This record gives sequence, C-alpha cells and structure tokens, in this order.
Amino acid sequence: MFHVPTWQLVDFVAKELSIPADYPELLSQLKERIRTAQVKAALAVNSDLVCLYWSIGRDISDRMATATWGTKTIDRLSGDLIKAFPDSSSFSARNLMFMRRFAEAWPDEQIVKQLVSQIPWGHNVRLLGAVKDPQQRVWYVQQTIQNGWSRNVLLHQIDTGLYARQGKALTNFETRLPAPQSDLAHQLIKDPYNFEFLTLAEQAHENELQRGLLAHLRDFMVELGVGFAFVGSRVHLEVGDEDFYLDLLFYHLKLRCFVVIDLKTGKFKPEYAGKMNFYLAAVDDMLRHEDDQPSIGLILCRDKNKVVVEYSLKDMQKPIGVPQYKLTETLPDDLSGQLPTVEQLEAELHDVPDSEPLRKDS
Repeated sequence: MFHVPTWQLVDFVAKELSIPADYPELLSQLKERIRTAQVKAALAVNSDLVCLYWSIGRDISDRMATATWGTKTIDRLSGDLIKAFPDSSSFSARNLMFMRRFAEAWPDEQIVKQLVSQIPWGHNVRLLGAVKDPQQRVWYVQQTIQNGWSRNVLLHQIDTGLYARQGKALTNFETRLPAPQSDLAHQLIKDPYNFEFLTLAEQAHENELQRGLLAHLRDFMVELGVGFAFVGSRVHLEVGDEDFYLDLLFYHLKLRCFVVIDLKTGKFKPEYAGKMNFYLAAVDDMLRHEDDQPSIGLILCRDKNKVVVEYSLKDMQKPIGVPQYKLTETLPDDLSGQLPTVEQLEAELHDVPDSEPLRKDS
C-alpha cells in the first residue's frame, strides 16, 4: 500500500484549503495551551486568562506579518477553536483580532505579567479602546489596581480626563507637609473637579452648590476619589465664643488627616486663604487626634488667577490647595422643557461605585 509522508499530506491539505502550511502546527499548540490554562485555573483566574489571550494575540500578530495569514485564516482558526472549546465564547474571529491588537499594544511580556494582567480582561478591552497613549494606559491600569475601580468607574475616569487633572492643583503642600504626605496629597487633588452631575445657574450661591453636592453625594465621592470619608456639612466650630461653620468636612483614610473644603461660586480671592488657614488651625486644635497628620484645606473655586493663588498661599502656615471645578450650565428656558431632567437621567445611569463611601456623623 502506498504511504504518503505526514508532512506532505499536511502540506497538500493546507494548499487545498488555502490555509498556510504552518496553520495545523499553531492550531495544535493553541489547543494545548488553552487546555493547560483551563486545567490550571478553569479560565477563572484573571491573570492567567489575560496572559493567555496576550500570548494568542502575539502568535496571531507574528503570523499575520507574513503574506500567508489573512482574515480567512483567522475565521478558520476561530471555527476550529470554538469546536474544540464549545463552552467558551472567547474565540470568535473578532475576539481573536482583538487579542492581536491587545498584544501589539502591550509588546513587553513582563509588563503584561506584572501589571496589565492584574486587572480584568473586560477592563483591558475598554481601556484599549478608549486610551491610545501607552503612558496614559499604564497610569490608568495602576490607578485601577490601587483604587479597585469597577469597569464603569474606569470608563468614567477616562471620559472625564482624570489623567490630565490628577495632581494639577495649585498648593503649598510641598513646604507645609512632610515629604511622604506632601507628595501623596498633591497627587490626590484634581484640577479641575468635574461636577457635571450638577446644573446650577451662573449666579448660584455657595449654599446652593453645597446642597447640590450633598444631594449627589455618591457622584461627589466618586469624583473626589478613593479614601475620602464624609464627616459632615456645616460642621460647627466655636472659637472665642463665636460660631463658625465648615462647608464640608472629610477624613482621608490614606493621608490620615481631616480635609476641610470651602466652596466658592466665584473667582478665588486672597482673603479665602486666610479664612482657610484659620479653619485648619481650629480643626487641628479641636478635632485632630494625636495620631492624625496635619489637616488639609481645599478651596474649591469656579475660577482663579494662578499668580494670585501662588502669592496667597506663599506665607500661609497650613497646607492649602486651590482647585477649580466645572459645572453643566443651566439650559435656556426654551430648551429646558424639551430634555430629560437630571433625575430621569440618573435613573438610567449604570455607573455606580462598587461600595458605599464610609460616613461619620459630625
């Protein structure tokens, strides 16, 4: 009986089916790799899963660099993998092409293993689609790991341009706080803060802004960031038989200090810094515990002059930051009745934090 060598038979079949000669070899390798990963982690351990998808994408990318691999071959590969692993929905042609894109976006295997694989695959899919700059992608991965962001929170932070806002506020932290705390505090403060979940008139007063933030406390806490614990609003301080009230008081769990927020609906004025310096002195004396770090003040303004802020903070003894915030402007009367209300929009939102913020009563 005439015997045809295996390699010739494979080559003949490959030519007949218009697929590359090395296709059967790769298919066999991928099946074995997938089976190994399934046995090891049942495709449930995120790190192994992300690394597996990256390796598949890398192999596809390497072969598509040649003229013999094209979309028809990927379609064939998808069909064969789906037949071999019918319980998995991950091997569609579209997903395989995304794995290729993922591998090309993260060419360094060590970065994938040590960093990128620490966030879920769904996060990676959204991140790659939303952020083109590699440096920004690394930063968002790091922040997701540190803060435990859900996929929706990650997308929200990307949509609001957090990378460009984080650590940009004008402060005197460097000269008023010890080195470790000053660096961390500076990085935690944004500029501007995004209060687009509010709609206030141009002439709105501070108490209206305060009520709006409290009414949307969940959104406000997400914008402030992980670590802020709400203590209270209109917190009463009695100094020299006179009554004073803090707009908002928080405690930051990482900084281990109180954070006093003063709300201003207009442009920053130098006297605001003196008032905040007074508030911080009183909080440190009356509320601060022995183990707490120095309290920090944030003067949230609608607008500011950089030079005026720098001179105002220069000789202040307490650590103060002056970030801006932005709002959604009030709609014209002829349009306001034609669009859904804020409440109606909120009812449809799915971007909800994974857990409730820690709250202490004042």
